[in-house]
Amino acid sequence: MIAMFFWAFVIGGLICVIGQLMMDLGSLTPGHTLSILVSAGAVMAGFDLYDPLIDFAGAGATIPITSFGNSLVTGAMQEAEKHGVVGVLTGMFEVTSSGISAAIVFGFIGALFFKPKG
Repeated sequence: MIAMFFWAFVIGGLICVIGQLMMDLGSLTPGHTLSILVSAGAVMAGFDLYDPLIDFAGAGATIPITSFGNSLVTGAMQEAEKHGVVGVLTGMFEVTSSGISAAIVFGFIGALFFKPKG
C-alpha cells in the first residue's frame, strides 16, 4: 500500500514538474501549458498508453490535467464504436460533463463567498 502512494506521488509530481518546467524554461503561458498537457494525455490515450499509467500510478495519473485529455479520447472512442461519427462528438461531452459541471458550480459558489483582489 505504501508503494501505491509513493508511485502516485512520483508520477503526479512528475506531470506537474513537466508543466512547471514548460512555463519556466519554455516561456509558455499557463494556457499554452494546459493545452499541451491535455493534448499529451489525449495522444497517450489514443495510443493506449494512459490506461496502463493509471493502473500503475492511480490518482497520480487521474488527478493531473493530462487525465482530462485521456477522458475526452476514451469517451469519444467508446461512443464512436456504438454510434459512429456522432458518438465521437457526444462521447467527449458525456464522459467529461460531470467534471466540467462541478468546476462551474464550485467556481460559482466560490465567487459568491470570496471577493477577488485586484
